[in-house]
Amino acid sequence: MPNTLPNAIVDLAQTGADDTHRELKRGAWLNTLAMMTSNFRAIFTILIARLLGPVSLGLFSVAWGATDWISKLGVIGLDDGVTTFVARANASGDKFLARRLLRIAAGLSVTLSFVVATLSILALRFFGSRLRLQPELVSALSVILFALPGIALYRISTSVSRGMKVMEHDIYSRGFTESGVTTLAFLAAFALGSRIFAPEIAAIVGTWASGLVAFALASGLFRHLPNETRARSTSTLARDLLSFSLPIGADQFLNAFIWRIDVILLGCLVNRVPGVTLTTLGIYGAVVGLANGLRKVSQAFTPIFTPVVAGMTATGAHDRAMATYAQLAQWMLWILLPFVFVLAIAGNTILLVFGQTFQNGSQWLAIVTIACATNAFITLGETVIMVQRPRLNLLNSFITCIAGFVITYMSILYFGVLGAALGILATYLIQGVIRNLMLRFVFHWHNPWHNVSPPILAAVAAGIPAMALRVIWHGSAGQLAAVATFLLIFGFEWNRHRSLRIRLTNA
Repeated sequence: MPNTLPNAIVDLAQTGADDTHRELKRGAWLNTLAMMTSNFRAIFTILIARLLGPVSLGLFSVAWGATDWISKLGVIGLDDGVTTFVARANASGDKFLARRLLRIAAGLSVTLSFVVATLSILALRFFGSRLRLQPELVSALSVILFALPGIALYRISTSVSRGMKVMEHDIYSRGFTESGVTTLAFLAAFALGSRIFAPEIAAIVGTWASGLVAFALASGLFRHLPNETRARSTSTLARDLLSFSLPIGADQFLNAFIWRIDVILLGCLVNRVPGVTLTTLGIYGAVVGLANGLRKVSQAFTPIFTPVVAGMTATGAHDRAMATYAQLAQWMLWILLPFVFVLAIAGNTILLVFGQTFQNGSQWLAIVTIACATNAFITLGETVIMVQRPRLNLLNSFITCIAGFVITYMSILYFGVLGAALGILATYLIQGVIRNLMLRFVFHWHNPWHNVSPPILAAVAAGIPAMALRVIWHGSAGQLAAVATFLLIFGFEWNRHRSLRIRLTNA
């Protein structure tokens, strides 16, 4: 099996797999547009920092992080599960089944999200003071949890669109609708005097608007279909979908905690650890918001990779699936590495957009940036495991969750806010190592050095002169000059590698 990868890559470029290659490129391009438009939401974060200050941003960061984590209990893996089921139905030409899956998954997740939101608010009111949580944090959480049904509707609907290999819907639902409506709702709430809960109210309005648009777009894919005779009962179909999705949901719940473990623990330890205050929490929230953009890079690939790899593995085309995985891994590195350098080197200048106070987080930004890039890169491996043996992802997340909690908690106790950044980096590295071992020894999938070396060597070649310039030239001007130097050299190396691949393919 290990010796088949080079031949598989050649096949991918020169045989009938070209259709898959073009499909991946088109899907990745559309998902990149969706990711870029979703980053308009950064305007909302900047407005909170500028108009309300770091304390309000810190409270919102923890509240939104906890809400995103709790939302996994309402979705219970139905988003990834329905993507796989719809992809299989679409591959077999059964669009009637795909439409039924949309209705079943949306109904289940939205109903369950209402229940989870209600129970969570009651639990917060009862246990908040007993857990010594800040009263302001309990209030913010109690409000923003009303966004859970909207989040569930968006995720299910978008997942169905992706299962049908329609990637552009996310541009409209999340990119334009959520970003634009959230920002406008915040400004309206702020203008009307609701400044305490203005960010939380805006998030609720934005997520609900996004969910409704996503559902309308997904439903439109099946609007031309007549009523069908049901070959399988709704209860049987729902049971099969839940059986497949629950292990994924458990993995998502643990993963969501892993992604937010640093912010959640900081929120719980405010004023209980030296240096951890609502102000420093707000600064760290801005840092995480910037660095999280790197995690979104995976969203350019995993939405199209999931239905493609599900179809390949279902038909036994494991060599093509492995070649596709290797190719996407290289693409991700070409994108991730320049962003890592820019945020790590010029973070001090970039943080000025939030205000001068936020520059104190530049050291944290460099560490969290590397952590988020690591998380984005290893997400492809999670997708490969999910469509074949999702329970292995659950095992990985369970181990990582325990290890990450202990490491991050102890790091915060010893190093304060810096410990949160170090803890999340260690957590992602542990998760990546375990996932790589699973791919190598369980699935016999490999990502050889010759596949990932071009972007890494290009980053080294660009990084050495850029870092030298950064050491010699201090201040913001030096940071920007170093970034420009890196991007010019890295861009040249990327173009040279691309030209070489084209010549080899044509030969």
